[in-house]
Amino acid sequence: MRTEKDSMGELQVPADALYTAQTQRAINNFPVSDTRMPESYIRALVALKKAAAIANQKLEQIPAETGEAITKAADRLLSEDDLMQHFPVDVFQTGSGTSTNMNANEVLATLASRETSEPVSPNDHINYGQSSNDVIPSVIHISAALKIKNALLPALNCLAASIRSKAEEVDGFIKTGRTHLMDAMPIRMSQGLGAWATQTEENIARLEQSLPALEALALGGTAVGTGINAHPDFSALVCDVLNAETGLNFRPAEDYFSRIASQDTAVAVSGILKTQAVTMMKIANDLRWMNSGPLAGLGEIELEALQPGSSIMPGKVNPVIPEAAAMVSAQVMGNDVAINVAGQSGNFELNVMLPLVAHNLLQSIGLIANVSRLLADKAIASFVVKEEKLQEALAKNPVLVTALNPVIGYLKAAEIAKQAYREGRPIIDVADEQTDLGRTELERLLNPEKLTHGGL
Repeated sequence: MRTEKDSMGELQVPADALYTAQTQRAINNFPVSDTRMPESYIRALVALKKAAAIANQKLEQIPAETGEAITKAADRLLSEDDLMQHFPVDVFQTGSGTSTNMNANEVLATLASRETSEPVSPNDHINYGQSSNDVIPSVIHISAALKIKNALLPALNCLAASIRSKAEEVDGFIKTGRTHLMDAMPIRMSQGLGAWATQTEENIARLEQSLPALEALALGGTAVGTGINAHPDFSALVCDVLNAETGLNFRPAEDYFSRIASQDTAVAVSGILKTQAVTMMKIANDLRWMNSGPLAGLGEIELEALQPGSSIMPGKVNPVIPEAAAMVSAQVMGNDVAINVAGQSGNFELNVMLPLVAHNLLQSIGLIANVSRLLADKAIASFVVKEEKLQEALAKNPVLVTALNPVIGYLKAAEIAKQAYREGRPIIDVADEQTDLGRTELERLLNPEKLTHGGL
């Protein structure tokens, strides 16, 4: 151990730690969950500190040697695979995220001081022109925007493309449609899959539309939104550096007060993630129902066999990928509820649940991105249609009689449907007995493929 001190006094810190007193106080104060801030968040935080050093150096707010040392230290951190060993602070900490901000400031100051003739201060140099109150909300936006662009949108596009491709492959298969889990009019299997694809594509569009709001940063507002102690050009220069590094379009927010006091943008983005979770839950449940059986269920498709399904029942295979997707969906919905509550905690000039917002938002983005690719590659692309089961159900579907409504009327059609169901006979046989339409005309009217095109 070694002795470090801050404005509150001295305390012991591990001898080999790059952080110093304030980080150690947070470690001591918050042994809550053993869950750290996400690595994607920490990397975005270090990238912001690097950009801030470059901006402050250009604006002559810190010495050139100091700025160069901070930049070098940040590059070193960002190149480390075990970066997170230097960032041990719990997610459940001070609501402003000050502990995480100071953790980054201290680590960078330690590394930068080794490169300079004069010590680098975590507050006076690394944090110059900044406050936890504008840094932490800015990094929520930066990390979320990067993860949406680089991980989530590619994964969702992969999922949508996989569904569209499978829809084309199975277009020739006609199945019994279902409403209320009960037999309904027939559909082409491609029509059901097309609905999944459209849902996913619409969520992609919503996410793309959310990026400009995420690109507006609180940085420059400092403690309460007034911009105290920050150079007027500081925020714009930081954004220029970040944009050159990321290819995104970060910019100073038009109203710093709103970005520091609230987390409305994060709440809105979480709502889109929740919507995609609802979409995935629907897809996962449809796949599980269609795959159910193989003998006592619907058995319309057979999902790829990936692992034994039971420790006691030999030969059992379960729909493990849809189940994983359903659990991800549940977690994302829960994360959204917590983010909604956190979003309400903007007390006057500062939201005080920022670490929770960061953790949950990034976790949701990562979970959806990862499971979307699994769903695309190991469930949708690889399932096999069981045509004999489709035809068996379709032939006995009494709801096909709906097509006769315009010809024989609803009441007569209902009578035929009930008889067919009661006797377990194909609808066409009963209709042939109960009407004078003739077999040929009934075959034309009750052709399942024709019925999937709608119209009269």
